[in-house]
Amino acid sequence: MSYAPTPSQTVGPFYGYALPFPRGGEVAPAGDPETITLHGYVYDGAGNPVPDALIETWQPAPDGSRTGAPGSLRHDPVTGEVIGRDGLAFTGFGRVPTDADGHWTVRTLPPGGVSYIAVAVFARGLLHHLYTRAYLVDEPGDAFLGSLDPARRTTLIARPEASRTYRFDIRLQGEGETVFLEFQ
Repeated sequence: MSYAPTPSQTVGPFYGYALPFPRGGEVAPAGDPETITLHGYVYDGAGNPVPDALIETWQPAPDGSRTGAPGSLRHDPVTGEVIGRDGLAFTGFGRVPTDADGHWTVRTLPPGGVSYIAVAVFARGLLHHLYTRAYLVDEPGDAFLGSLDPARRTTLIARPEASRTYRFDIRLQGEGETVFLEFQ
């Protein structure tokens, strides 16, 4: 007897129930004066906003350390429910869903030792999540940026807006598609 292969499962949007957690975009300790805001929209191939994507960010601390503090996903000891961050420790990790307009926001600290924040995108229709980088400055000496065609390079540079705020839109395909990384 032979069996037909099982169809592939996409990475979303089923994660909306369990993966987002309270204050998942509040990576910087509450009230830290060095806090920056990184935000943007996720767009599909037709240029429409994706209202059910999930964005994760990873980065080193401002001093360049990469260990982070434990505690991003704290649980209530009685109920076991996720209660989110403690608001004091910098973990270097953020996780936020897009809203109905495809918008996402993370408040964090400037990364130390690198000029970018690593980003992963989970969205409907994707068989695997996608990795990219949000560069806060166009780093002339960065080997990876230097290897890209100038038009593609611009898809990785977050645009400065108001004080300490950067916009980084993610286009999943089509015109202006964001450069995505492949890890083996």
